Amino acid sequence: MVDFLAENNLCGQAVLRIVSRGNAIIAELLRLSDFIPAVFRLKDKSDQQKYGDIICDFSYFKGPEYYDSKLEAKPDLQDLDDEFRENNIEILSRFYLAFESVHKYIVDLIRYLDDLYEGVYIQQTLETVLLNEDGKQLLVKNIFNYFIKMDRGTNYTCPVCLSSAARSSADSNLDDICKLLRSTGYSSQSGAKRPANYPESYFQRVPISSTFISMVIGRLRSDDIYNQVSAYPLPEHRSTALANQAAMLYVCLYFIPSILQTQQAKMREIVDKYFPDNWVISVYMGITVNLVEAWEPYKAAKIALNYTLDSANIREQASRYSVSMEGLRPQIQQLLKEGFLREEIVLDNIPKLLNCLRDCNVSIRWLMLHTADSAYDPNNKRLRQIKDQVINDSKYNPKILFQLLLDTAQFEFTLKEMFKQMLSEKQLKWESYRTEGSERMTELAEVFSGVKPLTRVEKNENLQAWFREISKQIESLNYEDSTAAGRKTVQLIQALVEVQEFHQLESNLQVCQFLADTRKFLHQMIRTINIKEEVLITMQIVGDLSYAWQIIDSFTSIMQESIRVNPSMVTKLRATFLKLASALDLPLLRINQANSPDLLSVSQFYSGELVTYVRKVLQIIPESMFTSLAKIIKLQIHAIMEVPTRLDKDKLKDYAQLGARYEVAKLTHAISIFTEGILMMKTTLVGIIKVDPKQLLEDGIRKELVRRVAYALHKGLIFNPKAKTSELMPKLKEMAATMDGFYRSFEYIQDYVSIYGLKIWQEEVSRIINYNVEQECNSFLRTKIQDWQSVYQSTHIPIPKFPSVDESATFIGRLCREILRITDPKVTCYMDQLNTWYDLKTHQEVTNNRLFSEIQDTLGTFGLNGLDRLLCFMIVKELQNFLSVFQKTILRDKAMVDVFKAMLSAVNPVKGIVANASKVYANAVAKTQKIWGPYLESIMKVGQMQILRQQIANELNYSCKFDSKHLAAALENLNKSLLADIEAHYQDPSLPYPKEDNNLLYEITASLEAAGIHNPLNKIYITTKRLPYFPIVNFLFIIAQLPKLQYSKNQGMTCRKATDPVDWSPLVLGLLTLLKQFHSRYTEQFLALIGQFIRSVMEQCTSQKIPDMPSDVVGALMFLEDYVRYTKLPRKVAEAHVPSFIFDEFRTVL
Repeated sequence: MVDFLAENNLCGQAVLRIVSRGNAIIAELLRLSDFIPAVFRLKDKSDQQKYGDIICDFSYFKGPEYYDSKLEAKPDLQDLDDEFRENNIEILSRFYLAFESVHKYIVDLIRYLDDLYEGVYIQQTLETVLLNEDGKQLLVKNIFNYFIKMDRGTNYTCPVCLSSAARSSADSNLDDICKLLRSTGYSSQSGAKRPANYPESYFQRVPISSTFISMVIGRLRSDDIYNQVSAYPLPEHRSTALANQAAMLYVCLYFIPSILQTQQAKMREIVDKYFPDNWVISVYMGITVNLVEAWEPYKAAKIALNYTLDSANIREQASRYSVSMEGLRPQIQQLLKEGFLREEIVLDNIPKLLNCLRDCNVSIRWLMLHTADSAYDPNNKRLRQIKDQVINDSKYNPKILFQLLLDTAQFEFTLKEMFKQMLSEKQLKWESYRTEGSERMTELAEVFSGVKPLTRVEKNENLQAWFREISKQIESLNYEDSTAAGRKTVQLIQALVEVQEFHQLESNLQVCQFLADTRKFLHQMIRTINIKEEVLITMQIVGDLSYAWQIIDSFTSIMQESIRVNPSMVTKLRATFLKLASALDLPLLRINQANSPDLLSVSQFYSGELVTYVRKVLQIIPESMFTSLAKIIKLQIHAIMEVPTRLDKDKLKDYAQLGARYEVAKLTHAISIFTEGILMMKTTLVGIIKVDPKQLLEDGIRKELVRRVAYALHKGLIFNPKAKTSELMPKLKEMAATMDGFYRSFEYIQDYVSIYGLKIWQEEVSRIINYNVEQECNSFLRTKIQDWQSVYQSTHIPIPKFPSVDESATFIGRLCREILRITDPKVTCYMDQLNTWYDLKTHQEVTNNRLFSEIQDTLGTFGLNGLDRLLCFMIVKELQNFLSVFQKTILRDKAMVDVFKAMLSAVNPVKGIVANASKVYANAVAKTQKIWGPYLESIMKVGQMQILRQQIANELNYSCKFDSKHLAAALENLNKSLLADIEAHYQDPSLPYPKEDNNLLYEITASLEAAGIHNPLNKIYITTKRLPYFPIVNFLFIIAQLPKLQYSKNQGMTCRKATDPVDWSPLVLGLLTLLKQFHSRYTEQFLALIGQFIRSVMEQCTSQKIPDMPSDVVGALMFLEDYVRYTKLPRKVAEAHVPSFIFDEFRTVL
């Protein structure tokens, strides 16, 4: 008959593919459980207020019209819903596809069973499949996968995922998926009540043939489906041997709950066979179930289990394992002694060693499962009593159990490696022993020929012929036919013993030695032929640790403590991690057999989970190192004095400070010991991921550095906006000292742990700052960058997220908003010549350009760069708000538009002079007065941020030239040459120009901004459309502000009244930035209007014989002067609109 899993067996391949897909779906559900966006849980009040109306549960499907009409009624909600979907659609689609695949899996399984009933597969029926070993395993596994997926599926169902899918997908399966995965009312939280008829009613949503389930249960009750009993010959190990099958049976019984409820005889039989000495089972990858709780609602099951849960039985089992532990510990420690496990001892004692392994693994399994916190609900009194009894009667000590697990894993690993080595060399060794034995016999034959001299051995032709025959017999032994060869070898050994006795050869010691050597080689041949792969398979079955996939986490603190005390413990832990990796075989076996493309992704997921756990355990090493480092730095800064270059000998003792220096040396030694510990681990393949201990150490150090630096930045940069004097500078200085401490400690440690300290420091600090900037900028973006999309976030070295303490999401936002608060143009005045801000009321200095040097000292160039990027986003938002106000309020106000039209006709032609200028301008300003408040606020905010960007650029450029002059020179030259080439291309298009797919210009821009070689005022922040009346509105705005300002020779343009604040520099730069966003034609018209204003007012003054230049004209001329200076345009731009004699007179005023 054709092999059931052969490629040409359609029946076997179909069921194998279903099982393989089921295992892949479970892995996907587990993987997605880590990616449920926090907002779906609606735990935060802010999230509840913001998203409560758009995130709905399964009630959506009862009345979708109600929810849709609610959304349509409010445009704001609609916009929020669209934004929410844009941000989460990728992960939602993946959830939806996972749930859809669960449904498809069940449908495919039912279709396969129908095909079996209908005889689609020739010569195959349900009965024949269940008779086949692989067939019954696969059918049982299908029901089991269905159970696990449904359990995981409801745990992770995001109702909004399905409601979004409902709105965006026309899939016909949607209703069925919702029916399958709708809420059951079950909660996995401790103390939660179990719903009635759960989970059997849940599995009835998509019913499976009861005949099929009955037949599967029948097989599970009677057969050893997984052939595990042969690996556990002792009767007391039977329940462990059948543990996997017991888990399958536990699951299948829920599909026919009547057995659990009423059929006492069957339940008694099941409990006697599978659960006579255990009541906590591992279902799948460490998911544990306590039968006491699980079978509580089922009468027959509960009664049957009572015999197992009898107090005397519990005591007997717990005491048995307690005694077993006491005997096994010294036994396994003896086996692990250096040099004890030699090849001959292993070969002579294979059964004994395997028995020891079985006893160890069975004891560890029983104690781990029956004392696990996850298996007992603390709110259930009966469970608490059972757990207490187990712990007391077994004298349970987690440290001793963990030590036994470590020793067992190490012993298992050593034995496996020895066996693998022996198996690989088996044939070579066997053949070398055969050759040696044959040669010895040939030599003896020659001795008895009388030709070869050997002390006093007479010629004996009979013995000569006999030994030659024996030599030929040994040579004829065949490795391939091991059974016959073994039998013949035993006969040859017997013959050699007899020849020694019958021919009185004992008297000749040398002949005796030859015979003894040959017998020894023949014995070795028998031993070697007995090295079989079955031993390795038995060790693999016995050493299964998949039940501890989740429980092992409860031993993490014990592992970490033991590493802290003795770092070399890592070598034993390596064996434990490899033992835990055996759990990967369970989900991967069938995927591999089916040649599924999912093999890689599922392997990566489970291997990744295990490697993450390995990293978690070993993280104690970097943590301990950093604790020691903190002490070292404290000693270096506060205790140890710096030794001067010249020193009087009588002061030598004072500077020696032997106690402090000894303490530093001791701590440094401890750090190097920790490093040594992790490096002893050797490169290990965990699943399919290669774990390099050096990389593990570096990642651990990076992770701890990131954690500490991120926490320091979060805590250190929180500001009190109500403080009388700003906390900004003191906190920056304090933060700079903290960062310097980290930096110095890293510099100190790098040689002792063999890492590139500066490289790690720069990479991680830049990553922390860039990530925080990215998160802060998310608030300005419609499509946000999620953590899993961020190039700065990492799974192995995660940057921690902290809850926000104010409107800012991160420390960089708080820093930026604090700078904006203290330099607010409403309360300060910026002196451009001094690069300093002064308080408007007290005239005291608030801050100056030293602030940016301080930020540079604290956060480095990454920090300044991030601040600059954040300011760009803020400017964009401010400009967008400004334009929406301009379009929605100013241009829709008919009275305002009429004023602008009248003003336009009054000033036409712009080259001319406005008659009765003072009156015309004053009237227009008076009529538009109400709109200038918000207008001024927006313009000054933009101007304030542009000043900050200029200061940042100056600081970056200065530090770049100072710290890296070659880089600065190279960037400047490259920039100039690129601009020259681009200008040349526009003059002659045949010359080269970077193509669209060439990233040169984007990349060079990023480098130039990082080095401060750019002018923020030339940046285009937003795309704009044509706006009517834009130049005239801005012109009226600027002349409306001029009366609030006055010119002072020492200070330039300043505010007249502190109660009506206008800061000149932010005003000019804000207006300049706004005009820069539009076509240059607008700027031309705006400047022409200012020129006309100056000429008209001056003409009126001359005709009225007013000798002094009016203050408004001085202000307008100052604006033109500053405009030319900031934009770096030639003077003729201003002189095109204002005659040079007016500028000459203006200079006399200055």
